Amino acid sequence: MRILIFLHSFEPGGVERVAIRLCKAWVADGAHVTLILGRGDGAMRGEAGSLLFQTLSTGRFPTAAWETLWMILRLPGVIRRERPNVLFCAGNSYSIVSVVMKLFLRRDCPPIVAKISNDLARADFPPVVRALYRRWLRIQARHIDRFVGMAPPTRDEIAGAMNIDPASVAIIDDPALSMADIARFGVPRDQRVARTRFVAAGRLAPQKNFPLLLLAFAKIARDGDLLTILGDGPERGKLAELSQSLGIAGQVRLVGHVTDIAPEFAEAEIFALSSDYEGVPAVIAEAMAAGLAIVTTDASVSMADMLGGHGEIVPTGDLDALAAALDRSRTVPVDGAAMRRQAERFTIERAASRYLDVFAGTISQSAPLTPDQKDG
Repeated sequence: MRILIFLHSFEPGGVERVAIRLCKAWVADGAHVTLILGRGDGAMRGEAGSLLFQTLSTGRFPTAAWETLWMILRLPGVIRRERPNVLFCAGNSYSIVSVVMKLFLRRDCPPIVAKISNDLARADFPPVVRALYRRWLRIQARHIDRFVGMAPPTRDEIAGAMNIDPASVAIIDDPALSMADIARFGVPRDQRVARTRFVAAGRLAPQKNFPLLLLAFAKIARDGDLLTILGDGPERGKLAELSQSLGIAGQVRLVGHVTDIAPEFAEAEIFALSSDYEGVPAVIAEAMAAGLAIVTTDASVSMADMLGGHGEIVPTGDLDALAAALDRSRTVPVDGAAMRRQAERFTIERAASRYLDVFAGTISQSAPLTPDQKDG
């Protein structure tokens, strides 16, 4: 099987990290994987290991500011040269590239399998933009051959948004972890009577609504409490200023991007997610693997399914509810062993071969009929 997958770069992102891990697993399973990057830089370059990749950038001029257009311009030639059996669209942000490839290459375009990596309702959009987005989703459905949801509740969400048969949506739990990752989080710890160390992780961008988390933490912070936020992004300065204005700057650590979150999670006791919307957030699986008490907003249709009865879910954007849940999480019972078993759903070992099965079925369904088939 010849799989072609395209990413903008090695810049940190959940979609990109999972894609790199899948590529490595597929290669280990004997597939021929062509990984195409718009440019070869980024903090996750080391995670690729020995994985081979090609870059579209020549290095003669910067392409980061217009990387999607650059990929659209250069990728058709690569597809014609490599002649893959299937294209894998790793997440929503790459869907426009997929649709343009199908329109431009027509019969020369192999079947496309697209993973839906983010929320489709997009309640954060203004009504007019949301209506246009829904039309864009229907356009995707006409040009992408197969969609993959990352948890069972996403099936109806995808089918409704795309106006397609729910049975046509494949479900493969998001491979956010490997069994080796789970082992790095260590043995689930005994309960602490009073938990004081909070941790959050994600790109410092509006979607994650870290200002809400800072406001909630400020309402309940006690002497000795510490909130660590892992990740980097455009809102770092704003968050630092907000921490200062709330009087909690001495109790908040903005660590920046970290390659391995396990050591930071090992130092924490409570995980918090304050996002306005999410797809199937990998960091929830990581928090379960670490056996942390979890407080999260209802940012995903899959949140309850992911947690499997663990943790507490509060309405998105509700400051008082988030603060109260964070305060309760200091003493709420946590079954670390059961959480770890739940986290094992979301491993690359379970997902990689299932993707290969979806690819094989999609290739088979897209193959042109032979003369005998046509006569039959």
